[in-house]
Parts: sequence; C-alpha cells; structure tokens
Amino acid sequence: MSFWTFWRKNSFVLLLVAGFLLVDTFVAWRDPMTNSLRFEKDDFTKTLYHHQWDRSGPVFFGNSAVTGAYMEHKAQKPLVEMGMTYGKITDLREILKRELYTVEDQLVVGIDVHTMLDRMQTDPRFPWSRPWYSPYLFHYRDYFQDAGGEWIRNAWAAARQGQLDFSSYEPRWNDKMLYFGYKPAEEMKKDLARYEANYYWMGLDDMKGNLEALDWLLGYVKEHNLPLKVIWMPLNPDPAYPQPAYWKQLKERVHAMVQPYDVPVLDLSDKFAPDTFHDIVHLNQEVGAPKFTAEVDRWLLSFEKSAK
Repeated sequence: MSFWTFWRKNSFVLLLVAGFLLVDTFVAWRDPMTNSLRFEKDDFTKTLYHHQWDRSGPVFFGNSAVTGAYMEHKAQKPLVEMGMTYGKITDLREILKRELYTVEDQLVVGIDVHTMLDRMQTDPRFPWSRPWYSPYLFHYRDYFQDAGGEWIRNAWAAARQGQLDFSSYEPRWNDKMLYFGYKPAEEMKKDLARYEANYYWMGLDDMKGNLEALDWLLGYVKEHNLPLKVIWMPLNPDPAYPQPAYWKQLKERVHAMVQPYDVPVLDLSDKFAPDTFHDIVHLNQEVGAPKFTAEVDRWLLSFEKSAK
C-alpha cells in the first residue's frame, strides 16, 4: 500500500490523533495541575507553592510523619519541610535525578515505618509519576473531569440567571495535612488493623527499591559534597500499638549503609510519650510537633557548636 493510499484511508484518524497530541502538548506546557488552583496539588507541589516556587534550599524530606512533626516556622534553624503524603526514598531520588529541586547546605531525611516500603501506595499527582509516553490529559483525566464538571455547573448556573460566567471556580485546598488532637481509640485500632494487614508482615525484601534508592542517595550526597543526616521518626510507644517486626531489621540495615559515609543519625522513634501523638505515626500539633521541632533544632545546632 502506498503512502497516499494509506493517507486517504486513514487521514481523519491521523488528523484526530495529531490534533489531540498538539492540544495535549500545549496543556502539558501550561501544566495546570501545577499552576492552577482548579486542581488539587500533591505535597511536593504544595511545598513549592508555600515557598514562593523557590526550588532550592536546605531540606527535611520524608513522608506525612515529617509534615506532621516538623514546624518549619518555629524552627531556630529552619529547613524546607518537604514531607509528602506517601513519600518514599524513591521519590527523593526522582526529585534529585530530574533536578526538580536543588538541595543546598543540608539534607535531613526522616524515616518512619512506612518510608521504605516499596508497595506503599503513591500519589499519582507527583510530577515524576507520569510516564513519558502517557499523555498529560489522559494521566490526569480524573482531575480534569472534576474541574470540567465544575466549569459546566458554574457556567450553567450563571446562564440560568442570564449571565455569562466561565471563570468562577472554588480554589482547591492547597495546604498540607496536619494532625490535631487525639484520634479516638477505636479509630486507632482500625489503623493498626489496616497497617498489620497491609504492611506489618513485610520484610527487607519488600524494601529493595527504597534501599537501592538510599544507596544511590549516599553516592549522590558524596559526589555533591552535601551533608546528609537521618532521623528515625517517632512511633507511638503505647503497648496497644506494637511496632512492625521489620522495624529493628530496617534500622540495622540503614545504619550499616550510612555508617561508612559518616552520616549522623538521630533516633527519636522512642522519644515521645503517647500523649504527644495524634495517632500511631503522626505527632499532634499541640504538644508533639513543637517538642519534635525543638529536638531537631538542638541536634542540628550541636553540629555548629562542635565545628566551632
């Protein structure tokens, strides 16, 4: 079959595909998932948004345990709080490999019982979650459907009143999740049951990807002469909520990996009383987070004093 014969038979479909790709490329270039408040944001993008889109600075990276525990605005030696819901070491590797953020002066990594789990769910809105071959509009289709539905509803409501309105929308919530007060015991038991069913049976073999990412990170900080520190994040010590069996093994493995690089480690996993927690893995804002932030400050400042 000649090219022109193929073109005549398939021109409509080919033009349709070309048109879609052009539109998709334009939308991806504008990146409304990042730049428009019509769309919900992932926690990495929220970090940038709340720091005036600055993409450099000293960083405290981790998952939601870091977000709930570290109060950047109250720190004496503030780090950019880059806790992300479902954040893992593999995510930090993507951020650094893709040069989405330049860590300066210091990188602190908080590790809790979920940070290293390969099977832990992720946020599909992370900028690195979209494969290069996946169209922008397709990958974020659920969020476009939500925003498009709102656009139609608002336009129709205005039209019924004889008005023309295509710009009104309800800005999406753009703050990170913080944890206040104390979760009821019944809900805590449900959380524990979910953790035990989904994660607590795992072992180090279920963390291979994140352990490899940590090994990559150690090479990265050495190459870039970037000071790295590790903090073991607090866990609720209430005996009603036992720690996962892999926790001790994970600590031993990570310590063995970071020791040759002289990476300082602060173990706060057993430091805080049950009344400082909101649930099993998140400190509350009233008591726990201020104490945690003060502990981290004292630790970081001790390095400056010892250097003098």
